[in-house]
Amino acid sequence: MRIHVLGVGFDNVTMTEALAIGQALLDSEGAHYVVTPNPEIVETCRSDAAAMAAVNGADLVLPDGIGVIYGAKMLKTPLRERVPGIEFGTAMLEYCAHSGKSVFFLGAKPGVAEQAAKNLCQRFPGLTVAGTKDGYFKDDADAAAAICASGADMALICLGAPKQEKFMAAYGEATGAKLLLGLGGSLDVFAGVAQRAPDFYVNHNLEWFYRLIKNPSRVGRMMKLPLFLVHVALSKGK
Repeated sequence: MRIHVLGVGFDNVTMTEALAIGQALLDSEGAHYVVTPNPEIVETCRSDAAAMAAVNGADLVLPDGIGVIYGAKMLKTPLRERVPGIEFGTAMLEYCAHSGKSVFFLGAKPGVAEQAAKNLCQRFPGLTVAGTKDGYFKDDADAAAAICASGADMALICLGAPKQEKFMAAYGEATGAKLLLGLGGSLDVFAGVAQRAPDFYVNHNLEWFYRLIKNPSRVGRMMKLPLFLVHVALSKGK
């Protein structure tokens, strides 16, 4: 059963449960994909029907942002915990290293996916990287074909929202991968190009504030959080 917040249905799972589901999907037949919406993505879905369909069509919808947790609580349909996409993705990569599954990295600027692959192979000995491709491609079908040709079991699709969600919904089967994860800017973090917030901010659900301090130009995007909460409050009366 999913908990709906402004039209987006979130799976009410803990990190442990999410990983068990992710591993089962990766080990099963067919193509599956995971999305990790935060309030900004939910707001995008409200004005983009294709994005909404792509997000809700995922096999696993994880509440990445603390704002989603607050929103669900306001609606009196609480989610058990926040499940950060980058932490879920990291744990799935570790599982791939242990289980012999291969991975493809799609997204970011030229050279970033390759550096992320090097760093992750050092971090997780035994990890097999089937291939990489930057996010500056013009033809989605060609990108899907590249993943398919690599024979990858799992693919990290890091194109930003809602492009990555729409890509996974439209081309999941064509990639040949069993599991696709939409993880936004995670390749930049894995490559060392960007830094995740220090533990203090992570533990206190203030990663958004740290990102704003580091990059004040994000203020326009960050304003979607209070707007999201206003829309949640308004939806309670409907």
